[in-house]
Amino acid sequence: MKLPPAPPLYLLLLLLIAATASAADIPLGSTLYASDPTSRWSSPNNTFTLSFTTNPTSPAGTLIAAVTYTNISIWKAGPSTNSTAVLRLLPSGDLHLLPTPTSTTPLWSSATANLGVSAASLEESGNFVLKNSSGAAVWSTFDHPADTIVPTQNLNVNLTLSSGLYSFRIHNNGNLTLLWNNSIVYYNSGLNSTMNSNLTNPILDIQPTGILTLSDPTLSSQLDLAYSSDYAEEGNILRFLKLDNDGNLRIYSSARGSGTVNVRWAAVSDQCQVYGFCGNMGICSYNDTYPVCGCPSQNFDLVDPTDSRKGCKRRVELQDCPGRESMLQLDHSRFLAFQPELASQVYFIGISACRLNCLVGPCTASTSLADGSGLCYLKSGSTFVSGYHSPAIPSTSFVKVCGPVMPNPSLATTSSVSGIRWRLTAWLVVVVVAVTIFGLIVVEGGLWWWCFKNSPKFGGLSAQYALLEYASGAPVQFSYKELHKATKGFKEKLGAGGFGAVYKGVLANKTVAAVKQLEGIEQGEKQFRMEVATISSTHHLNLVRLIGFCSEGRHRLLVYEFMKNVSLDNFLFISNEHSGKHLNWENRYNIALGTAKGITYLHEECRDCIVHCDIKPENILLDENYYAKVSDFGLAKLVNPKDHRYRTLTSVRGTRGYLAPEWLANLPITSKSDVYSYGMVLLEIVSGRRNFEVSEVTNHKKFSSWAYEEFEKGNIEAIVDGRLQRNEMDMEQVVRAIQVSFWCIQEQPSQRPMMGKVVQMLEGILEIDRPPAPKAVTEGSICGTSVTASSVSALSTFAASMPMPSSSSSLQMAGISSFASGKHGERASSSLSNSSRK
Repeated sequence: MKLPPAPPLYLLLLLLIAATASAADIPLGSTLYASDPTSRWSSPNNTFTLSFTTNPTSPAGTLIAAVTYTNISIWKAGPSTNSTAVLRLLPSGDLHLLPTPTSTTPLWSSATANLGVSAASLEESGNFVLKNSSGAAVWSTFDHPADTIVPTQNLNVNLTLSSGLYSFRIHNNGNLTLLWNNSIVYYNSGLNSTMNSNLTNPILDIQPTGILTLSDPTLSSQLDLAYSSDYAEEGNILRFLKLDNDGNLRIYSSARGSGTVNVRWAAVSDQCQVYGFCGNMGICSYNDTYPVCGCPSQNFDLVDPTDSRKGCKRRVELQDCPGRESMLQLDHSRFLAFQPELASQVYFIGISACRLNCLVGPCTASTSLADGSGLCYLKSGSTFVSGYHSPAIPSTSFVKVCGPVMPNPSLATTSSVSGIRWRLTAWLVVVVVAVTIFGLIVVEGGLWWWCFKNSPKFGGLSAQYALLEYASGAPVQFSYKELHKATKGFKEKLGAGGFGAVYKGVLANKTVAAVKQLEGIEQGEKQFRMEVATISSTHHLNLVRLIGFCSEGRHRLLVYEFMKNVSLDNFLFISNEHSGKHLNWENRYNIALGTAKGITYLHEECRDCIVHCDIKPENILLDENYYAKVSDFGLAKLVNPKDHRYRTLTSVRGTRGYLAPEWLANLPITSKSDVYSYGMVLLEIVSGRRNFEVSEVTNHKKFSSWAYEEFEKGNIEAIVDGRLQRNEMDMEQVVRAIQVSFWCIQEQPSQRPMMGKVVQMLEGILEIDRPPAPKAVTEGSICGTSVTASSVSALSTFAASMPMPSSSSSLQMAGISSFASGKHGERASSSLSNSSRK
């Protein structure tokens, strides 16, 4: 009998592969039991296993259904559970994690019922797959990651790694970001950390060699973003990327069979820089080897004494001690601030104002940076507070507590026990020496005071010492006698306005200043001092600055820095005093841009919007280099502290030619009212003529209306000041300025741009659409004397010589008050409430 021929070798190989694949399949109805340690599904070579294993981040006895590599979890199904749980692949094709074998309500589900799932398998790559009858994947763990990715697993913009409150994502621009509570971005790095361009389909993966790479169809080759410290070393090593429950992203490596893992790279090198690592109100610091968490002081207790990472709570809540709050000072500490918090909680104020504004406002904590930036972070009452303490941090932080302030607990340091003992001995020596020196100072100081207190030179010397406060950002308190002497009995008058007269003075340190006598002050002593302190803490290149004040009985005076140059109107509109003086185009453009930046700071960079209410050339002062500073705002609240909810017609006393239409229509005043006034000023900067002037040249029309008609005709030359040299002008800047002015003076506030956009348009960053024709507004007299008829402020002479006080962003953020500024002489009265200005 003849035997049939043997089958070809390749057919045998195919049958063997098919048998192996079939053997690896997990049929529907299969179940894993947490109570059975041998119950598991494995990959073909037993490299990976899906089973119930101990959860290392949860209390003892808790288990997780996880894919593991030598007991290292790379994916888990649902929450932690106990030994009664089961993981079941139902006949419907759905994978369920059930609390007990008889349960019908799952703790977690793959949601793949009736999608054609016929079997499951755990691949040698570590990917657990639910597949249909043709072998195609319906669902996989690689497409639903937990907190880890392994080689051959791709992470795209639609996938997120999560671990507790922390998450990790890749964005369309190629950036890798770590987030706390899906809101605070405390790590942002990658391809486009400073760009906004998007990629087509960015993919992040980790190579078996330990290199973290980014690929995209638009890139010529993949980019290497991070290297494991053991990259490319030989051996059977699994390297994987994991988001840990402490909020850090790390690359780990583990040799097969070793059962150990080693950290080879961390995204955040300083663990205390991870937002929320120590919970709310927790302070992160370091001992000899690792970060530890504690509370700011004994005014706090740990939320969970067994887990310091859960944060701290006050022993007495702030609402239980109204009026008795105190500020706990934390040296060498700072509270973390990242986007989007950073955009709204950072201010340019000194350490004293940083502490004071938090104490009197709706604030929980604050940090005054000592890195030369002059910044202060204020944490509002509802804001999460994440702290960091280290001897290397120069900053000082403050926490609001119910008094009395208790001693700070000892924070972790890197010192040894012997080092601590040495410091205690040294401290005792320092105390003895300090007490001795202090006693000598008291004795000598008393003698010095007794001998020289009646000397005529003493007053000037004390004033010089008082001016040292200016360097710290706090307002200097002058006596009335000192200012009377500085102004030579208020002899040289610079001007007068609605709030009082202004005089030139020379302070004890030879600084020239402008001293203003306030009239009609209705505030009490404490509130006046508080608001003056807050005003003086505002810092901006294009805002004038308040130096100090005097408050003695009925005497209320303010002291400002003195401006050597005159106000803008004296250069735009020729007068006898400054005949022949005019600004070239470069100066005018810089003045227009600087003024816009100053107003932008008031509108958009302070915590609450500050509306100036009287933008005009008389209120734009020029320093010796012709840089612009906006003056005369922030005084209205000092004179009339009442919170008027609505402005009445009789309160309108603004300057003719610059009032927005809403003033005349008795509508709410917003920052867009300042935009209108700025647009009128900008047109005057270009033309060198008052915008409300009419003449035969303008066909007896208001200049702004006539200028738009000429602009429509393309006759830019007719609008531009004839004194400007055409060969020295940048006509592109001129056209931009004219277009911006027309957009700013639109009748409807909604059509006017925000001041931040105005700056961008002037700088050429934003394209400018052709503006529609601004509707002419008639500015007649309202209620008799509501709108003045004079075209020039009564304070022109004063404004030309002296800067006015800038309103304070710190005042806004502390909630003390919200200033709407007025102007000396002809001005818009500011009976605006916080709500009407927002």
